[in-house]
Amino acid sequence: MKRLEGKVAVITGGNSGIGLATAQKFVEEGAYVFVTGRRQSELNKAVKQIGKNVTGVQGDVSNLADLDRLYDTVKEQKGRIDILFANAGIMDLLPLETVSETYFDKTFSVNVKGVFFTVQKSLPLVNNGGSIVLTGSVAGSKGMSGLSVYGATKAAVRSLARSFTAELKNRKIRVNVISPGRIDTPAASAAISGLQASEEQAKIGVLDSIPLGRMGSPDEVANAVLFLASDDTSFITGIELFVDGGRAQI
Repeated sequence: MKRLEGKVAVITGGNSGIGLATAQKFVEEGAYVFVTGRRQSELNKAVKQIGKNVTGVQGDVSNLADLDRLYDTVKEQKGRIDILFANAGIMDLLPLETVSETYFDKTFSVNVKGVFFTVQKSLPLVNNGGSIVLTGSVAGSKGMSGLSVYGATKAAVRSLARSFTAELKNRKIRVNVISPGRIDTPAASAAISGLQASEEQAKIGVLDSIPLGRMGSPDEVANAVLFLASDDTSFITGIELFVDGGRAQI
């Protein structure tokens, strides 16, 4: 028996990196997945890569009309949600002195507003006893140069998870946070590309802060999301699970 046999899952930001790896893992474990992404071409590639039991819905989580369209599609095709992985987010490495109001507002709009309304608008479809997983970050707990705005958004996500856990307890809906550290994803590479150092130099520079001495992989995060989404964690809610090689613990 597969761990997610017959489950219906929604994954925002499912067209690359952690979201795509998780979508593939969920399908392997028996789920049907709906994945979102802002860019249609990348979303099409992701759907093709996942291969089966998947529907792609283009959209931006900071646009509430796009969220409505996503959930209308889910309602029409499956009528319910068992697992919601609110994963979509953006990140740039910007020194404090260079942060603009536009960047500040955009980051909070996607990473906080987007997560809040992704959850709120899903609730009519989420089954009692369902699982909601939010993507946080080690940056929400550790002060990191260049990540002041991003880290603040992820601290907000952690706070939302606590409130959601309290508000949804009567429906037995579990809400947990997965907080990756330095993961080797396209988004991380894009952020690093804005630094003066080369990508390889930048990657080497972070290893000293990671007890396990390496960056993580999207599959390693996906394994942890699968754990939180599955019935293996039927008595776990409100937690933050770090997948960071120990970075947040020292």
